[in-house]
Amino acid sequence: MLVNTTSKSKEKCALKRCAVHFVHDESGTMTMFGTMMILMMILVGGIGVDLMRNEMERTRVQATLDRAVLAAADLDQTLEPENVVNDYFNKAGMLNYLTSVTIDEGLNFRTVTANALSTTPTQFMRLMGVSELSVPASGQAEERISNVEISVVLDISGSMGRNNKMENLQDAAKAFVDSVIRDETEDLISVSLIPYTAQVNAGFEIFDELDINHVHDFSYCVDFEIEDFDMAALDFGKTYEQMQHFEASSTFSRPIANPGCPQQQYEEILPFSQSESGLKARIDEYRARANTSIHLGMKWGVAMLDPSFRPITQALALDNSIDSAFGTRPASYNDPETLKTIILMTDGENVDTVRIHPQYYAQESHYVHWSRFPLYWYYNNFVRRNPQNWYNTKYTASQADTMLGNICTAAKAHGIVVWSVGFEVTNTAATIMEDCASSPSHFFRVEGVEISEAFEAIATQINQLRLTQ
Repeated sequence: MLVNTTSKSKEKCALKRCAVHFVHDESGTMTMFGTMMILMMILVGGIGVDLMRNEMERTRVQATLDRAVLAAADLDQTLEPENVVNDYFNKAGMLNYLTSVTIDEGLNFRTVTANALSTTPTQFMRLMGVSELSVPASGQAEERISNVEISVVLDISGSMGRNNKMENLQDAAKAFVDSVIRDETEDLISVSLIPYTAQVNAGFEIFDELDINHVHDFSYCVDFEIEDFDMAALDFGKTYEQMQHFEASSTFSRPIANPGCPQQQYEEILPFSQSESGLKARIDEYRARANTSIHLGMKWGVAMLDPSFRPITQALALDNSIDSAFGTRPASYNDPETLKTIILMTDGENVDTVRIHPQYYAQESHYVHWSRFPLYWYYNNFVRRNPQNWYNTKYTASQADTMLGNICTAAKAHGIVVWSVGFEVTNTAATIMEDCASSPSHFFRVEGVEISEAFEAIATQINQLRLTQ
């Protein structure tokens, strides 16, 4: 049988050429590469989706945990802290996620620590053998009442007698006392009340500890000078003048009804107190009278937080005028365990300040005379020539505003936290009070009963509820 070898040889050559051609043929290479890249992109995108879903769940769990521990750490919280955390997670449908709740609390603090753990199933990563991702969450919140020194500087000038402003202030101030003075803050928080009108009556106990040219006993106000507002402290190296006891009014009264320096005991400074009942009783006694000197109230509020005031508190403690626990206050500015803060409130603006000319306020008969007759009424009725020579302007309203700004700056330079409350004030007064505050968020401009909300917000901040982790 004959075989066609030529035909077979040709077929073999054709196959060889095809193989060589196949080896060298590069068509379709990019299609395969593109297909692989698309598959890789889908896989990577899928991993991203799984991770995004996991992060969303983690954020949800962490947010619930943060809210729960913050609420549980609040010292005003009447429920058991652990029950509070459990309730938050239960209402969020996550109670089975909660793994531990730890409570640490003492006389003046509460720390709540919680941990939670969940998982999210994967859709794409399971192709690589990862069927689920963990969702951990942990957090800690603490409310700690450390040593706190508070000066509450309150406007009780005549304009506070309108529109129920005094009643609203009294309600707000008493609610503030309730918020900051509690059983667990005993010997930790002191509150000084500094009411002001045209002047601030320091009270005899404080007045007597200063070097003052003491000329009468009708009232006990210190007549500060412009330069005294450049520093936080009182100057124990100088002799201060006692404020004249008189009333700048054209309305007859005998004795004078509205002296620039208030003389009633309830109008005096109440220093370093932790008596809830005593503080609230004093606030209830306030009556609207005279005019406004915001800078003088602020000067006293700051001075009573300055460490140089300590010899006075030591003397007050020895006389049982304040609790012995506060006899070493004010603390040093660099004491890490002490917060110093001022709440400055007003409903008005500074006014010009007048004084009787020294030659008409130079002896005991003068002091007695001006305790009986209002200044303007007297010279309008009995002085025939140059009545303006009987008095002079000590400083203008504008100068008083500058002094207020200076003492606010001095306070903030020492780390004193300054809160200010403008109560139904003008835009000008609001600007001045906001500038005095530690920051714009430390200033409250309120109307009517809103003043209680402002004082409550300040009390909450002072109580230092904070997320620590």
